[in-house]
Amino acid sequence: QAIQAINGHNDMSAEEFTTIVFQKIDVNNDGELTLEEFINGVEGDKDLMELITKSFDLSNVLKVIQNG
Repeated sequence: QAIQAINGHNDMSAEEFTTIVFQKIDVNNDGELTLEEFINGVEGDKDLMELITKSFDLSNVLKVIQNG
């Protein structure tokens, strides 16, 4: 949530984000993601990759830290 706030992406709650990720890549529907499921799912879904890239972009966080 903090990274999203710094980057100005407050259009989705953490819960909504998690739900989308699990709906798209929890292939065996067990409610858990293995590292393999996560990597394969993100690599195979362009929209999800873009969403995660935007949501976890740390460049603005680094700017805030550097500028005090």
